[in-house]
Parts: sequence; C-alpha cells; structure tokens
Amino acid sequence: MPQVNGTSTATADPLDFVDYDPIDHLNALFSHPSTLSTVPTVSASLQRYQDGLDADISSLVTVQTTSDGDSVRRIQDAKAELAELFAKIEGVRERALETERTITEMTADIKRLDSTKRNLTLSMTALKRLQMLTTAYEQLRGMIQSKQYRECAHLLQAVMQLMAHFKSYRSIDQIAALSRNVAELQRELLEQICEDFEVTFARGEVQQKRGMLAAACQVMDALGDHARSRLITWYCNTQLREYRQVFRGNDEAGSLDNISRRYSWFTRMLKTYDSEHAALFPQHWHVSEMLANAFCENTRDDYRSILQKSMRRADGQPPDVNLLLSCLQETLDFEHTLEKRFASGESRSSMDTVTSSGEDKRHGFSQAISEAFEPYLSIWVESQDKQLATLIPKYRQQHIRHPEEEFHSQLVIPSSTELFHQYRVTLAQCAKLSTGGRLLELAQTFSKYLDMYSQQVLSYYLADKTGGPSIEDAIIILNTADYCYQTTNQLEEKIKARIDEDLRDKVDMQSQADSFMGVASAAVRALVSKAEADCAAAWREMRNVPWGKMETVGDQSSYVSYLLERVNERSKEILRCMHKQQYARSYCDNIVDTLANTYITNIIVVRPVSETGAEQMLLDSYVLKKGFSQLATLNADPGTPPNQAFIKRVNQSMAKLDPILKTLQVRSSPAEGLVQAYLIHIRDRSETNFRKMLELKGITKKDQVHLVELFNAHKSSPTNENLQASNPLIASLQLSNQASTASSLAALKDSAVASSTPSLPTRFDPSHFGTALMAAARDAGDRFGSPNLGVGSGANTTNIASRATSPPAEDGAVNGEAGAQVGPANLNENLKNFGKFFQPNTAGFSNLTARFGRRDGSGAPAEKK
Repeated sequence: MPQVNGTSTATADPLDFVDYDPIDHLNALFSHPSTLSTVPTVSASLQRYQDGLDADISSLVTVQTTSDGDSVRRIQDAKAELAELFAKIEGVRERALETERTITEMTADIKRLDSTKRNLTLSMTALKRLQMLTTAYEQLRGMIQSKQYRECAHLLQAVMQLMAHFKSYRSIDQIAALSRNVAELQRELLEQICEDFEVTFARGEVQQKRGMLAAACQVMDALGDHARSRLITWYCNTQLREYRQVFRGNDEAGSLDNISRRYSWFTRMLKTYDSEHAALFPQHWHVSEMLANAFCENTRDDYRSILQKSMRRADGQPPDVNLLLSCLQETLDFEHTLEKRFASGESRSSMDTVTSSGEDKRHGFSQAISEAFEPYLSIWVESQDKQLATLIPKYRQQHIRHPEEEFHSQLVIPSSTELFHQYRVTLAQCAKLSTGGRLLELAQTFSKYLDMYSQQVLSYYLADKTGGPSIEDAIIILNTADYCYQTTNQLEEKIKARIDEDLRDKVDMQSQADSFMGVASAAVRALVSKAEADCAAAWREMRNVPWGKMETVGDQSSYVSYLLERVNERSKEILRCMHKQQYARSYCDNIVDTLANTYITNIIVVRPVSETGAEQMLLDSYVLKKGFSQLATLNADPGTPPNQAFIKRVNQSMAKLDPILKTLQVRSSPAEGLVQAYLIHIRDRSETNFRKMLELKGITKKDQVHLVELFNAHKSSPTNENLQASNPLIASLQLSNQASTASSLAALKDSAVASSTPSLPTRFDPSHFGTALMAAARDAGDRFGSPNLGVGSGANTTNIASRATSPPAEDGAVNGEAGAQVGPANLNENLKNFGKFFQPNTAGFSNLTARFGRRDGSGAPAEKK
C-alpha cells in the first residue's frame, strides 16, 4: 500500500506484519493534520487491497476442492480392488477342498487294503504260534512221561514263551482251555521231579541217576523261583533232619559242651555235598550257601533255648564264663570259616526268603550263630572287666622301661601299648558279636580302666620316688601320656563308628583323654622342678645380698649369671629329649612363670628393700628376661631367630615384677610421690595392699600412719575412681610372718599353673587326677614322716608349696585355741607332703631352708636347719 506522506512503497507493507497494530498504522499515515486530505486516497487503496485478498482466497478454495475429489475417488478404487482379491482367495480355498475330497476318495481303497494285509499277517502269526504251542504241548507231555528232562527244559521254556503271547486272547474259550492245560502240566512236572528226588535220595541212588537229577534241576530252573525254592527247601530239610534229631532231641549232645561236634558234623556235611551233590544243582542256585544258612538258623535257635535254660538254673548261678567264651570263640571261628568259603557269593538268604528282595537279605555269615550269645554278653564284658583289673597292679609294678632298653625321645611305657592292644583285640571281638548295648558296656569298661591307668600307674610313676622321676623317666611318662591321649581319642572314634547310631552320643571318652593330658602337664611340671632345683644356690646367693643397705647400682648381680647358666644348662638337656614342640613350649612357659614367681617370693624374703636395691633388682630382672627369651631356641641351629610368641610370653610373665620394683624405687619422702607411684604402678585402691608395699620398703608402723592417710585421700579423688579394688598379685602376698610365705607362693604358683600351658589342650578335668594326687600325697606323708620346719624359727616352706595346688585344710579347721595352733601346722604339712611329687631333692628336707634361707633376729640367713 503506498505511503501518503511520500514514503517509498518498496519497504515492507505494514499490513503483512505479524504484530500489526492498526492504531500505530493510522498514526503513521496521518501524523499531521495536513495529511487528512489524503483520506479518500487511503480508503481507495485499502479497498483495492481487500479485493485482491478476496480473489486470492477464492482461487485457493477452488484448488482445494478439486484436490479432495481426487482423494475420494482413489479410496473407492482401492476398496473395489480389495473386494476382488477376497473373491479370488475364496475361490482358491474352495478348489483346495475339492482337491482334498478327490484325493481322499482315490486313497480310501489303498488304506483298506493295508489294514486287511496287517490283520491277515497277525492272524497268520497267531495261528502259526498256536500251532507251535499245541505241538510243543503234545511233545512236552510225551517227554514228561518218558522223563526226558533235558529236552523238557528247553521245550518248557518255549511253551512258556509262546503262552506269553496269548495272554491277551484268554477270553477265547479254546485259548483259556489250552492255558489251563499248560499250567496243569507244569504242576504235574513239578510234582514228578520232586517225587523223583525224594525216591532217589531215599533209595541212595544219587550217583546212578546224577544225570537225570541234574537235568531235572534245569527243568525246575525253567519253572521259576517258586519251584527252585521248593526243591532247595526240601533238600536242606532232608540233609539237616539227622542234625535236628541228634543235637536237638538229646540234651547231652545238644549242650554247649558239645558245640564242636555240631560244627564238625556240618563240616562233614559240606564235604558230602561237594563230592556227591554239588554236580546236581546249578552253581547259581548257591545250594551250599542255603544249606549253611539253614544250619546256622537251626543252631542259633538251639543256642537261644539252651542259654535261656542255663540262666534259669535252680542254683541261680550264671553259666560258666569260660565255657561261654569257649563256645563263643568256636562259633566265631566257624562263622569266619563260612564267611571265607562263601566270600564270593552275593549275599546270604534264608530258604524262606529266596525270592524276596535284596533288602531282606542278610549279607555274610557274621553273627549268623553268635547273635544268640548277644543277650548274655554282659557276662563276657564282666570277664573282660576282671581281666583288665588284674593288669593295672601288674603294670604298676613294672619298670618304666626295660633296663637293657636304650632311651630315646619317643620312648613310651610298654604297658600303655599293651593295654591298647588288649583294647583293640577286645573291641574287634565285641563288634562282631554286638553293636548295641553290650558294646556300650564295653566302652564304659574301657573308660574305667583308662582312668585307673592314668591315676594308679602314670601318676604313681610321677610320685614313686622321693625326689620325683628322673629326667628320662619324666620324658617317658610325658610321651606315654601323650600317646594315651591320642589313642583314647582314636578309640572313641572307632567305637562310635561301630556302635548303633542311637547309642553313638553316649560314647564319651573325653574325660579320660583330658586325664592323660593332665598327667602330661604334671610331667612337664616335674621337669620344671628339676630345673628349678638347680637354681637353689643362685637364689641363696640373692638372699645373701643386703638389699636394704645397698647404696649404689652397678652391673647385673652375680647371682643372675649363675641362675641363667644353671637354667640354660638343665633346660638344654630337657628340651633335647622332647620330640613334640607343644610340650617343649609348655616347659619353657612353666619354667619362666615359676622363676618369675620365685623372684617375687625372694623379694618378700629379703625385705626390707631400699630404693637402690629395688633399682638393682629391676636391672637384674631385665637381664633375666632377656636370658629367658633364649630358652625356646637353646637347641636350635645358630642364627635361628627367637620365637616372637614366646618372647611375648616371657615379657608377660616378667612384667609382674615391674609394678612392685618400680614402686619400691620411689622414696618415702615426699610422701605424696610414693602414694602417686603406687597408684600409677599397682593401680588399685586397697589399703591392705598399700601397707604390704610399705612393709616391703621397711617403713615402720608409726611412719605408715601418715602415708596411709594420704593414700586414702588420693584414692578417693575423681581421677582414681576407675582403679580396681585390689591388685590380685599384691593381694596374694602374705607378709605377716616368714612361715606364711608358703601360702603366698602357693597362690602365685596356682595362677602360674593355670596360665602356663597354652599350647596344651585345656579340657582337663582335674577332679579324678587331683583326688589321686592328694591321696598319694597323704600316703607320702606317712612314708617319709613329717619333718618339723619350725614355724617359730621362721622356716620357709615356699619352695614346696609352689609346685602344686594347695590341698584343702579341713584337718586344721578346728575350734578353740588348739585348733588355731594345729590348723596352720596341718596345712603346711599337707603342702610339704604334696610337694614331694615334684621336688627333685627332698630327702631329709635338707635343702628347704637352704633354698630360701632362714632369718633370725639379726637378719643373717641360716644355710641349713
């Protein structure tokens, strides 16, 4: 549209803008009043522009209308073509159906011909088989009458196979009649053969008619399992008729005394079978095995009746055990003979179960007859109990080893191997007879005498001598205890493998195995006591040092070198004899614990200890700890690195010294420093334990009052409220007098024993073992007397009490003033006697005071009592 104000029309027409605004356009056209004169021109231009647009729209509508008509026409053409296609498909389907009907009509005659041919073939086959069956039936009847059994066998199999084809035709009268005739013929044949066997055996013409009877067996085999079973049953009953008459009807012949005659008779019967009758029966019938089984069943029933009568005798006495065992042994030998003869057979079956399934068959001849003895095996178990009871005293009197036998590190006591060999033979014999309650009774008997062997033999050897066993004897006892421990576990597994499943959980020999492990632990402690005894002079030298008056700290004390030298020398000898690492480690653990506890005990003995003395002791303890760390590798090759686990154990054992010595190092002035040192090192809030440490330092009762008050004040502070109530190590120390030091060391040794053998099994129940040791301890006290150690003179029994758990002091628990005097004496006496088991040199108790010394009023140690 041309611009009124003279603007060029080449620019874009504002009417074509998307955001066209008529107000803005009018303002642009009539921007000045002078332009109003062009209104008609603008109106005419707008009209022309509108007419152009109408013409364009009309043209577009005409074009679109023509295009829609073409689309409709194309759709109609497509529908017409689709309908024509469907008509053609329907025509094809109709022609196909017509073709199928034509083909069916053409092949119908062919199908009828095929069916006719098949039916004709079946009819001809059936008629031919019927003819063959009829012919074979007639021939079989003739052969039966003439007893041609060999030909009958083959012909009978053919008749039975042909009859199997006519099972589906039995609705036909002729076929049903023929089937009945064949069945009747089989019954007649069975009866005729059985009659022939009976007549032939009755007349003794077996050898003359051997061929006929053998052929008759082939016929019986063709007749089936029931016919074979009947013949075998008749044969076994015929052969055993004499046996039943002789050994069942006559009380004397059938008694247990004549059991060998039974087995001899049947042995002759088997020989007769092998020589005369074996050729009659097919080998796969196993007639001899059936005969043996029938004999075993009859004999087993006879024995049950005889044993029941013997148990109901008027005098009430059980049957003779020797006779019962003799009969049982002969029976087992006979069963073994049968088992060996028929080992190649598949299984053993009774005559009544020949045709039964394999599940009902009993395999082998084990317990075929001896099963009758099982209810009466308790008598046999009792006899084994009596036999084992005689062995224990004999073993106790034997030497640990034969004098001419050379010692080696794996040697065991001969009686142990003999005992387990006896167990092995007895177990094998019992397992053949019974795997039920009798075997459980035998296992309990085994457990009983294993306990007795550990308590009355091995423990007796440990305490047999005044000074305890020698090193070689202790090693042999240790090896024997270990061998018995392992073999007892193996014995338990073997019994569980053989006993009935419902009784398996009742077999438990763990208590006995633990008892042997307890003996092994006692043997290790006996070896420890040997090494400890060699240290007596070193400890005596330590006690001679004036620790309360020491002024300066030097190098290690002289007793330390001598102590390490003696310990290493004896330990090297002992460890060389041990072939198992677990026991070598147990020895090393025990000796370190023992020496650490002895060191603590000697600190108590030599009190008071000055600060300088405590520092010197601490230095000595570090040297000892380093020396003890080499024990495990004394016999190792040069350059072998030390055992880190053992070094850790040594550090743990010797660490018990540090809190005591570090506390003793601190001076009593200022008092607060000593109290703080106690709380830091001892780490408890016990006033009693604090007083013990003050007494070890030699602080008088008067000076202790202020320190105790200061201690009570500090322990109540919030910083110390988490401390333990009492340190068990300090609480176990008894400082009231020198004689009571024995109780202190006993408590220390108890804790050492409880934690000194981590490499050994920990399931040891010491109830039986401890009882036996305590009883032996009391016996030892009666044998060696009760030496008076002199409580009033300060005699020290610590070394004895340190070697074993303190026994209960019931004898000393009496009322009144007398009880107060007798009680400690009896307790110390028990401790001394009990210590004799592990003390190497207690003869006369000459070294007791030498090992710990005796302090009189002046503090000078007494070397001997």
